[in-house]
Amino acid sequence: MKILYITNKISPSGGLERVLAIKTSGLAEQFQHEVHIVTLNQKDEPVFHDFSPKIRMHDLAVPVGTLSYLTGYISAIRKIIEEINPDLIDVCDDGVKAFLVPWIAGKKYPVVYERHVSKTIEFNSDSTGFVKKLIIRLKFSLMDSLGKNFARFVVLTNGNKLEWSLPNVEVIPNPLTFYPDSTSSLENKKVLAIGRHSFQKGFDHLLQAWKIVSNRHPDWILDLYGKEDPAIGLRKLCKDLQLDGTVQFHDPVKNIEEQYLASSIYALSSRFEGFGMVLTEAMACGVPCVSYDCPCGPSDIITSGEDGILVENGDITQLAEKICFLIENEAERKRMGSNARKSVTRYSGNEILAKWHNLFTGLKKSTT
Repeated sequence: MKILYITNKISPSGGLERVLAIKTSGLAEQFQHEVHIVTLNQKDEPVFHDFSPKIRMHDLAVPVGTLSYLTGYISAIRKIIEEINPDLIDVCDDGVKAFLVPWIAGKKYPVVYERHVSKTIEFNSDSTGFVKKLIIRLKFSLMDSLGKNFARFVVLTNGNKLEWSLPNVEVIPNPLTFYPDSTSSLENKKVLAIGRHSFQKGFDHLLQAWKIVSNRHPDWILDLYGKEDPAIGLRKLCKDLQLDGTVQFHDPVKNIEEQYLASSIYALSSRFEGFGMVLTEAMACGVPCVSYDCPCGPSDIITSGEDGILVENGDITQLAEKICFLIENEAERKRMGSNARKSVTRYSGNEILAKWHNLFTGLKKSTT
């Protein structure tokens, strides 16, 4: 069948873009679907992740400016839909404009929406005032009203599902991005964390926790991989905490699998998540995770005490203590790592891709 994906840019190195590359490439290569991806204002920006050469790319130039952008978006999307004439449309865009696509497309095309973030991502900010919160509530009220127009409204976790009062919600988690033949020895004195420098990822909490860990285990290193934002001030915080010798900052890398395999513990300090794909990636490499039990994702992925450890969201001391626990108890570290490797197979690429294939083909049959 002919599937049209509508998104924003696919050039960044983030998790959403990585998952989109895996899913669309799998649908094109394994299931032989004709896949088209429509991006917005990407122009000649290089793409970080690898997409199948079978995928047909289309970039739309949409004018800048609130009203001109909206009218330009509607016109451009309507034109590309008519040009491609797909069997089904998948909208991968967390913005309000995405909710207009069923209306833009008309009843001829079934439209699936996939959401990669929790509602909490907008409410949980260090600068969310009363007026902004009111605007956010109005926006989500509009989304709730328009969301029922999609053939399916796909979210990543059971926690995400509870956020939407819609009859068409379905849970399909992110697929594993890799499942290597080898696993980490869990003997390197390294703790790994991955993500862009942002309020959401909570690396300020992780650095404060690492101060406690480092005082007890100064020979261990914390490796932080992700796009830096100087405004977040992590390097300054690291210096203020006198952690320069035990924390290493790194830019995003394509071979991130190698970094998991070189680590012995993964630490997730996010205040909130859409899914927490880094947890499944670490577990695939046999690396046990210590994670905040934040909304949404970690509690779906980790069985605490069996294949990793969940700690109360925002509890810096407990985060530090549980990292220390795995550092100091090699047998437990290796037991949880082994269990993690087994339990994460439920997110295998083939299994998740089959869910999407079955969803798409089922919707096509129901509309023909």
